[in-house]
Amino acid sequence: MADYNVTKTLDVMGEVCPVPDVETKRALKKMKAGEILEVLIDYPMSKERIPETVKKMGHEVLEVKDAGTSEWKIYIKVN
Repeated sequence: MADYNVTKTLDVMGEVCPVPDVETKRALKKMKAGEILEVLIDYPMSKERIPETVKKMGHEVLEVKDAGTSEWKIYIKVN
């Protein structure tokens, strides 16, 4: 498990689709290349959907990490 130099944290805990996906895309568009976005989620479908969306946008998913029971952290590097 790596420690990332997180630029921005997006907390979408308690939100269901499409909110986590839309908010992640919105946050990434405002960030610069090389910055790292940490997304906090607790909606299982977002664990699959956000990484797929991010890759299609051309960014890099560094890690999807378990953060508790039905909670995850997704680390994304902006390209």
